[in-house]
Amino acid sequence: MKPILAVWLIASCLLLLSACVPSNAGRSAPQVVVITEPPVERASATPSATAVVSLPQFTYSPSPSASPKPLNIVVENTLTPVPSATSASSLPIVFPTEGATPESAWRPPLYPTPWALSPYDHFYFARPFASNVVSWPIADYRYGGIFFRPEVVHTGIDLPADVGTPVQATGSGTVVWAGWGLLNNAPNYKDDPYGMAVAIRHDFGYKDQPLFTIYAHLSEVDVAVGQVLEVGDVLGKVGTTGFTTGPHLHYEIRVGANDFFSTRNPELWLVPPEGWGVLVARIMDTYQHPLPSHEIIVRSQATQRAWIVKTYGGIGANSDPYYNENLVLSDLPAGVYQVNVPYAGLNNRLEIQIFPGQVTYFAFQGFKGYDTELPPPPSGIISTPAP
Repeated sequence: MKPILAVWLIASCLLLLSACVPSNAGRSAPQVVVITEPPVERASATPSATAVVSLPQFTYSPSPSASPKPLNIVVENTLTPVPSATSASSLPIVFPTEGATPESAWRPPLYPTPWALSPYDHFYFARPFASNVVSWPIADYRYGGIFFRPEVVHTGIDLPADVGTPVQATGSGTVVWAGWGLLNNAPNYKDDPYGMAVAIRHDFGYKDQPLFTIYAHLSEVDVAVGQVLEVGDVLGKVGTTGFTTGPHLHYEIRVGANDFFSTRNPELWLVPPEGWGVLVARIMDTYQHPLPSHEIIVRSQATQRAWIVKTYGGIGANSDPYYNENLVLSDLPAGVYQVNVPYAGLNNRLEIQIFPGQVTYFAFQGFKGYDTELPPPPSGIISTPAP
């Protein structure tokens, strides 16, 4: 009797499990294309500090025309299994890990500042490190990320570097803060999250608004309030003061006011290296609601190198008034890339061109798919002023 009961129980369980398997019967996906490559999967863990970073190959490119259009736009919607949280990545995911890249010619020279081939761009600032120090933002600590609580949004980018690495002013201006207490406006307050920090009010603005840059978590400050700095002047050294988990520079751009609520994405303000460009996007659901903390993958067709990047997490991240973006990925060598936006069990793929020294823009709207047209000019925006 017991063997019969056991067989009956096993058969019942198998029937229940088979009933739970999702079915695609009745579902029709537009433009279904068979993809021979394995599905894109999520990296299973954060890489250690000894992970190897593959440097991109770059060439010096001639100055691009003022208004090129994306080439060879191909959109594919394919049914793809959602990977589990523990699956290994099938792509050569590269993370900018501290100390993993030799201090050599990791990038071409920067374009001169200010740099703007579009009337709505504002690449006004140089890099805060010397050219031999890698300055890729840490993948998981870009602008707009959420880490500790839903209401805490990352208001800058984190650039990993060794303790003691010199930090340079990214634009000319006057020091308006130097030392502890920046967030709380409380000098010598050593529990301030920014740690030791420097703030510069620049001697140029944007649309009649002042511009500020912030350099935080320093191990030492080498300037004083009121001191005038030029691009490249050393203002301090990388450290771990304030709320940090390791040595890095926290870098912010503030527009209009020197406060926590006036930040913008620095990747839209730091001038790109020659021959490299910037990808900007607005990722939404079908009803035009922004998708927060939505993970997409961008892959170079030439090198197969891939980047994982997330959309802004929510309240506290400020979009550019023209692009109204919720995702930015800078420092992409010019070329053709494949963008993958997962949505409702579909991998939505877009082939798009990155042009040197420029922004490439697209919007994604759920089941309505991609749009590569630039946004219309917002009211009041005419052109980018010269700093």
